[in-house]
Amino acid sequence: MTIGVLVLLSAAAARGQQADELEAVVATDRGTFRFEFFPDKAPKHVEHFIKLAREGFFDGSAFHRTVAYGIIQGGDPLLKNPKTPRNLWGTGGLNQLAAEFSDLKHERGTVSTVSIPDRKDSDGAQFFVCISPQPPLDGRFSAFGRVTEGMDVVEKISQSANAPDGLAEKPVRILEVKIEKKKIQPFLNAAPEELRKTVIMKTTIGTIRIRMEPDWAPNHVRNFLMLVDTGWYNGTAFHRIEKGFVAQGGMGNTRAGGAPHPADRWVHPLKGEFRADVHHVRGIVSMARSDDPDSATTSFFLMLGPAPHLDGQYSAFGRIVDGMEVLDAFEKAEGRIEIVDARIE
Repeated sequence: MTIGVLVLLSAAAARGQQADELEAVVATDRGTFRFEFFPDKAPKHVEHFIKLAREGFFDGSAFHRTVAYGIIQGGDPLLKNPKTPRNLWGTGGLNQLAAEFSDLKHERGTVSTVSIPDRKDSDGAQFFVCISPQPPLDGRFSAFGRVTEGMDVVEKISQSANAPDGLAEKPVRILEVKIEKKKIQPFLNAAPEELRKTVIMKTTIGTIRIRMEPDWAPNHVRNFLMLVDTGWYNGTAFHRIEKGFVAQGGMGNTRAGGAPHPADRWVHPLKGEFRADVHHVRGIVSMARSDDPDSATTSFFLMLGPAPHLDGQYSAFGRIVDGMEVLDAFEKAEGRIEIVDARIE
């Protein structure tokens, strides 16, 4: 198996940027995906990739090898020439770097470097992206990045038809690889006073205003404001309604078609922020979770009635300050109730 990479640290430093502040934007004829770098794990590979990308090295090349829901491999400069024989696909752009093995796992979204089988330190420009975990590759290939946006595009590329020789019938063209400043998560470093916001949430049955309570659960407030600010909740539905108890929503798989969202990159489990002195009464907004106390991510619930058994067990982070009549509508409504638009006032 062969694989390769692209990156630039020296040029980034010259521009006052570090590699961990940058992302690669890979535009293909099937769509665009982005990935971040891990210069602490593979500094030379990251530097090499950035340098090549800024020189336009990858533009016009292709993903020539795909395994459905497994990996996609590309970056061979020989693919820029449509007359390159198929038996040479995947042979170019290698023997440029020594391996940089690390503890970075080949999990979903990991970007790693192609090398020549059984030839030490034969890494180069070719790279691959994992769609599913590939544990046999751990410690054998130099991983240097991770997809932050566009995994649906990577999956689509992986489903390209292959010929009997194991290569793509028609390579997926890499139109351009650009290096851009990494997107910064909204509200990540916001001070408590900056979290004292009100969210206006328009639903298909009415509008409510939710006042954030950062003194209760500051990290859950940060998370909720990030999801609102990026439009993550728009188009999602309330999937669970229990009269006199809760209306629960905020799950990405309730969005039409289960479409991914760019802010998915920032979704991660939150450590519970439980307050026994904050009571789950009508109008309180709290985060849903599994049996694991530190498993809340995006799903939240509106309290339709008192539930003291939730106190100290769930992270309440806000309260409805306008639109309480909409809670009555939740209990009477039939069919899908959707968040049309959520925004910060």
